[in-house]
Amino acid sequence: MRLVSFKVDGRAAFGVVKGDGIIDLTKHTGFKSLRELLAAGALPVVSALLGSLPADLPLEGTQLLPPIPDPGKIICVGLNYLDHVAETGRQLTENPALFPRFAASQIGHLAPLLKPLESDQLDYEGEVAVVIGKGGRRIQEADALSHVAGYSCYNDGSVRDWQYHTSQFMPGKNYVGTGGFGPWIVTTDEIPDPKVMTLTTTLNGTVMQNASVDMMITSIPAQIAYISTFTVLEPGDVIVTGTPGGVGAKRKPPVWMKDGDVIEITVGKVGTLRNVVKNERA
Repeated sequence: MRLVSFKVDGRAAFGVVKGDGIIDLTKHTGFKSLRELLAAGALPVVSALLGSLPADLPLEGTQLLPPIPDPGKIICVGLNYLDHVAETGRQLTENPALFPRFAASQIGHLAPLLKPLESDQLDYEGEVAVVIGKGGRRIQEADALSHVAGYSCYNDGSVRDWQYHTSQFMPGKNYVGTGGFGPWIVTTDEIPDPKVMTLTTTLNGTVMQNASVDMMITSIPAQIAYISTFTVLEPGDVIVTGTPGGVGAKRKPPVWMKDGDVIEITVGKVGTLRNVVKNERA
């Protein structure tokens, strides 16, 4: 299934894609958000409705929101592909490097990705997003994939000079309008093994990053096990699993995103997240 969050008639809603339309699940269930539905373990209800209900509105032209607009946690994994570790000149660490992203920094598919007033160093980072469907603490690696609801595309848009103000990444990773997420979540019944997925980033049609999930240093199950050791993972939480080599900051000369650029993140078996860069207005 492809699960989406969207705006219609001025209200936030969520649903499931059916053909070229969307079934509005806020109309057909008692849940107000996709996160609430996941927390209730109600994905089987959605599967039943997919077969029995027609679409309520067209997919094309509907404003898509980040699939989980209100995650309790967004945890990003840094330096998780060897080629990216090499291009940054940083040391490979025994455990994954983690940092937070705030929900307010996210945008959905086709929404403008904002280049901030304070910087000309806006960079792309194509990544696979993991959405937690079943919560837990100290989840065992062998059981980790049973806690996943599905996968999506993510652009961890990074304002590099602000990222490197100190050794802490947070400012450059949380500018408003820089975290692209979408267009939807594809559930794990369609992707039982995430290692088969590929990840490609294109800027204005030129391939900038290309990798497969099995190239990750810390696998998706290992990330879930590690993160759930120190915090409780809850339904709707998002893990952004790391970017491969080819980021703009490490190219010679550097490639920074600018007004009018088209940035696309494609995850095989999921789809393509597309955003156009716009200069932020004061």
